[in-house]
Amino acid sequence: MKIVSSGKLTTPDLVVLSLLAERPMHGYEANALLEFRKVRDWAGVSRPQVYYSLDKLARRELIRPVRSGDDGGDGKDAGGPERNVCETTARGRAALADALERDDWTDQNERPAFLTWVALSWQCRPGIFQKQIGRRRLFLERELSRKREILGAVRKEVGHRFHEAVWMLSLNIDQLRTELRWLEKVASEFPKRAAAGNPDYLAK
Repeated sequence: MKIVSSGKLTTPDLVVLSLLAERPMHGYEANALLEFRKVRDWAGVSRPQVYYSLDKLARRELIRPVRSGDDGGDGKDAGGPERNVCETTARGRAALADALERDDWTDQNERPAFLTWVALSWQCRPGIFQKQIGRRRLFLERELSRKREILGAVRKEVGHRFHEAVWMLSLNIDQLRTELRWLEKVASEFPKRAAAGNPDYLAK
């Protein structure tokens, strides 16, 4: 039977549920794990959102407290959201599984800001197109280096290559490589760039 709730679980909610499905942890640890695994590279989950999701999931009985830790010497109140150790409930695991069956995971396509810029770039001042292409190339090269380092750390953590994190990072690395090749092609073809050959055809 499907879980009935007052609203769809958000990406931060699902990320937090997934973390707690691994093992019980408190909000501070969840945030530390998100940072260590570079989860924010593929899911927009801020530190405040983690605590908001913990509260929301607890109210819906999708997670439950296991115990409260001490303040850890950081001045936080014992039992606060930073130190309240929680675990998923059976209802929470069912809600996560239900959410992962939604169609919207597979029928969307991103609209990268850089492609919007390309579409508008015919209005750039002289020299700006090449400059921006160069900036994009440098950014992608830095990202490619960073993703390779992350992949190495992930492979070390999981101990094998047959893991969703490895697959995700491998795809991301391939996408970066593909765009770098595409940038080379665009840069080489730019001197031949021309306006649309028949801009009035839709009016005919």
